Amino acid sequence: MNVPAISPKAPALGGRAILRQRWSEATFLHWRVDPSVVEKYMPEGCSPDTMGGTTWVGLISFQMSKSSFFGSPSIPWLGDFPEVNVRLYSIDEQGRRGVVFLSLEASHLVPVLIARAAFGLNYRWASMKLSQRDGKVAYRTKRHGQPGAASHIIVRPGCDPAANAALAADPVATFLTARWGFHETRLGRTLYARNHHEPWPLQHAELLYLEDGLLAAAGLEGLAGRAPDSVLYASDVTTVFASPQRLVRAGRRRASDEGGRKKPPAVAPAC
Repeated sequence: MNVPAISPKAPALGGRAILRQRWSEATFLHWRVDPSVVEKYMPEGCSPDTMGGTTWVGLISFQMSKSSFFGSPSIPWLGDFPEVNVRLYSIDEQGRRGVVFLSLEASHLVPVLIARAAFGLNYRWASMKLSQRDGKVAYRTKRHGQPGAASHIIVRPGCDPAANAALAADPVATFLTARWGFHETRLGRTLYARNHHEPWPLQHAELLYLEDGLLAAAGLEGLAGRAPDSVLYASDVTTVFASPQRLVRAGRRRASDEGGRKKPPAVAPAC
């Protein structure tokens, strides 16, 4: 498998943009783990993406806003809400890197239902709040019907321009944030949905408070009991998504070719 180097700049979207969003006030908390810990969560045809022999688990909090579909005007009531997700880092047989979402908390029920139906993403309806005060950013979430699946995060973004600028060349920061798609299982098939946005304007951040049950609810017991190995913050980016495409596994392509049957397309729209 030819695995390209990770670039902080997104490749071409490769298809029509179907969804546009603004992500702001983003906090990235990350823990190093052995790949064997998360391998069971990978969709078929994917494996944990690693760096230096380890992979990572992310707890990502941000504000979503200005959502629009197929170039239409944004719909504030539909796509303006906080989100907190638990994610892993994946690479497929074609060498495409992405993320795998174990859970995504959102405070609006309609987008939760749409995302679950259209993409198969594990969105969960939650009570959420994002606030800023005295240079601090706080996120609170509690899943409806599952109060233990809650999280309270407070960070203070760093204000050292030189240190923050150095993050643009930091290989770990690039590995964790320059992820230009997600892998997901939908109706028994592995999908890959590509996204495109400018490089994150990353800042170092100090974690002031963390009380989290989302990692445990996702099956990662005990992880929140130790300090994250990376804490980053970013002000905002504007993101566009292409339609999800089916991942065609290399072994299946070879079997089809050898059998003389029609070769399936490399990618096919999933929805």
